[in-house]
Amino acid sequence: MRCDVLTLLPAPVEAYLSTGVLGRAAVRGTLDLRVHDLRRWAINRYGQVDDVPYGGGPGMVVLASVVVPAVRELVNAAPSGCRVVLPDPRGRRFTDTVAQELAHSERLVVVCGRYEGLDERAHELLQADEISLGDFVLSGGELAALAIVDAVARHVPGVVGDPGSVASDSFTSYLLDHPVYTRPPTFEGRSVPPVLASGHHERIRRWRLEQAVRLTLSRRPDLLNANWSRLPDEVRQLTVETAAREKIDWQPPEGA
Repeated sequence: MRCDVLTLLPAPVEAYLSTGVLGRAAVRGTLDLRVHDLRRWAINRYGQVDDVPYGGGPGMVVLASVVVPAVRELVNAAPSGCRVVLPDPRGRRFTDTVAQELAHSERLVVVCGRYEGLDERAHELLQADEISLGDFVLSGGELAALAIVDAVARHVPGVVGDPGSVASDSFTSYLLDHPVYTRPPTFEGRSVPPVLASGHHERIRRWRLEQAVRLTLSRRPDLLNANWSRLPDEVRQLTVETAAREKIDWQPPEGA
């Protein structure tokens, strides 16, 4: 997969994309990650990319005459399978399901907004896939863009060394992940659950599943309700049993 990120802050974006899982995938050629400085498309020799808003008000607005040509140039260079993504509070909520969907794209162009946002005509002309990370405000689109790229990349075959770690991630299975432990076996009086050192793979699997269900029931029951029909029978049965045993105020969705 190729991913182009358009930003006014290329240095921190490049730094993140060149490290860790993403950086190793780029070195192997599994990912083609490119960062572009929006000022390359500035409207004058002073590097202007924004202007004051019509009608007054605080802040500056990124020019459509900068963003639209920049995106079009990148898309036209390799139009096949290209998808334009714009982090925006008005967009659809970003979930692991959306990340998996985007991972099937041959190429992503992610546009990072800044200041008071992009001129509305950029939204209208680009018809980008607008995506929101949640109900909060960031200073710019860079952090959101990196979160999207990182989450999407994990679903691209060959990016993560052990595919099993992706399959067991929180949200991929519609459950929060189970607790994990490492050495030492006891720390400040707290011990690793004995089952994890038992060597009994089935008991370990069952314990992890039980813990994932318990955590999801207590902290994110909305995940269970939204995905109830997709859950395996074992998970649904365990959920009902756990809720009853621990007296958690939860009931299976109506019609389930």
